[in-house]
Amino acid sequence: MNDQNDPNEQPPEGQNPWVRQLMIWGGIFMALLLVVSMFSGGGQPAGSAIPYSEFRNQVAAGEVKDVQIGDDVITGTLKSGEAFSTVPVTSDTRITALLEENDVQFTGTAREQQSLLLLILVQALPFILILGIAFFALRQMQKGGNGGAMGFGKSKAKMLTERSGKVTFDDVAGIDEAREELEEVVEFLKDPTRFSKLGGQIPKGALLVGSPGTGKTLLARAIAGEAGVPFFTISGSDFVEMFVGVGASRVRDMFEQAKKSAPCIVFIDEIDAVGRSRGHGLGNSNDEREQTLNQLLVEMDGFEANEGIIIVAATNRPDVLDPALLRPGRFDRQVVVPIPDIDGREKILGVHMKKVPLAPDVNPRTIARGTPGFSGADLANLVNEAALLAARRNKRLVAMQEFEDAKDKVMMGAERRSMVMTEDEKKMTAYHEAGHALVSLNEPASDPIHKATIIPRGRALGMVMRLPERDSYSYHRDKMHANLAVAMGGRVAEDIIFGHDKVSSGASGDIQYATDLARNMVTKWGMSEKLGPLQYEQSQEGYLGMGQTARTMGGAETNKLIDAEIKSLVEGGLKRAEEILKSQEDKLHTLAQALLEYETLTGEEINQLMKDGKIDRPDEPKGPNIVKPVAGSTVPKAGKRFGGSGDEAPQGA
Repeated sequence: MNDQNDPNEQPPEGQNPWVRQLMIWGGIFMALLLVVSMFSGGGQPAGSAIPYSEFRNQVAAGEVKDVQIGDDVITGTLKSGEAFSTVPVTSDTRITALLEENDVQFTGTAREQQSLLLLILVQALPFILILGIAFFALRQMQKGGNGGAMGFGKSKAKMLTERSGKVTFDDVAGIDEAREELEEVVEFLKDPTRFSKLGGQIPKGALLVGSPGTGKTLLARAIAGEAGVPFFTISGSDFVEMFVGVGASRVRDMFEQAKKSAPCIVFIDEIDAVGRSRGHGLGNSNDEREQTLNQLLVEMDGFEANEGIIIVAATNRPDVLDPALLRPGRFDRQVVVPIPDIDGREKILGVHMKKVPLAPDVNPRTIARGTPGFSGADLANLVNEAALLAARRNKRLVAMQEFEDAKDKVMMGAERRSMVMTEDEKKMTAYHEAGHALVSLNEPASDPIHKATIIPRGRALGMVMRLPERDSYSYHRDKMHANLAVAMGGRVAEDIIFGHDKVSSGASGDIQYATDLARNMVTKWGMSEKLGPLQYEQSQEGYLGMGQTARTMGGAETNKLIDAEIKSLVEGGLKRAEEILKSQEDKLHTLAQALLEYETLTGEEINQLMKDGKIDRPDEPKGPNIVKPVAGSTVPKAGKRFGGSGDEAPQGA
């Protein structure tokens, strides 16, 4: 690892690793050629090969001039000058007499005498070759490193060197508390005496905890840019191999190399790959992971202290980490990297918008208000999508319209205008979305409507998007009942307008959302009068998600009561939506007609329509006034741009 301090540094003359490798393999190749040449013999004798019987016949006919008799071959020359060779038959003892009778001149060949040294060398050469290859492999294992062919047990940690595009704390926005805690670590590394004179000790480790995309790795890179000390980075999965003990060896090697560069920082990304709780599962792969974790625990806080080495790790699964890894002395600090609030989102947008040419009408505060729940990565993607849209539209500046369109694409999916639907399906979608919107307007606890559309996006035929006025960190009972009613509004509208037999499958996502919400209210949040404030359901590893299954606590009677309460809550939302829509059926027709006419309405336009009965758009000065029709009247046809098919996604509520 120390060899990586300067990536531009050239190795000393005569120690180029590529030249050395080429020379070694060239020597092995030459040795193999030598072995082949020694065992291949002297080659084929000169002249044409003829059968031994033909050779005797030619001698008897007087065609042979002279021969040389060897142990394994007879060579000679015919009177015509042609050379020949043949393999003698050892049982033929009369060949010399036959040659004398026909006046053929013959001689013998002396056996070649091989030296004893050459004989020993030939016999020992294969063993020497095998020993040489084994020695070379052992050297590679000992030398290790990431370039070694057999360097399984060597650390794969790499030193982070960002000579250009270095990240600093100025590039980290929206997570001020997490940044402050890590700034203190950097200050300790720069000036340890400031803290040590008061008895403070450098922290052993800091664990960054947060949802995906909140900026954990970005924070680690900022530490590297600010600290001015060696910074090594590695992934948790780099420790685990199929061979038991390899991961523990890599941990040992990583700390050995880090000691040589102390004080330094080692960043382990996705530490849950190696730091899961011990004692779960069977098999060698689990044994390997547990041995790696044991070695990591010992290196971080064991008999031999590793002074000057700070471990920074990141995970979005803190619930599965081993308790021994989280105790003070190992990870002294757990830094929560949260989803940013509205102020944080505005700062993050400001960081990413520096790279984009903006139009004067762009307001980061407005965009931040319309993106609740967005992480730093989501906001970076939003800015990038807006820039791509502006480039596609041949604009020189990115305007607010591009940001609004990019936000709709990220939150609701891309528009699917090419889909072809019948007029009845368009009408059904319009009334479905109008039902959602109208119930939302009449539920005081519901979030304000941001936009309603019947243009298909993603998996949804249409959508009513609601956005909170401010960031919410908890939900109240009245808002949950309001959400249940809004979710059922689309299905109720279909039932009222088209009849019981014409209700479509478009509410499948709404029903799933309402059922999940009601189940959480009953089993987790204690909002059932009959079951009381108890938790009846928990996940197998601490929380639901990532494909995990829930486990219900209680017997058969309890489960039956839970199902009855869930059904009661969902049906209660259905009844509330039905009461609203039946009492305001004229407004339902008005809103559905406007959706068919304009396809997309903003929240302000919907409020104006419900208040004045018309929509005034600056770009459509002669736009139609929407007259409130009576129930059962004919609805105008949709605009030419509309199309779509498929079930509605959960976001449709």
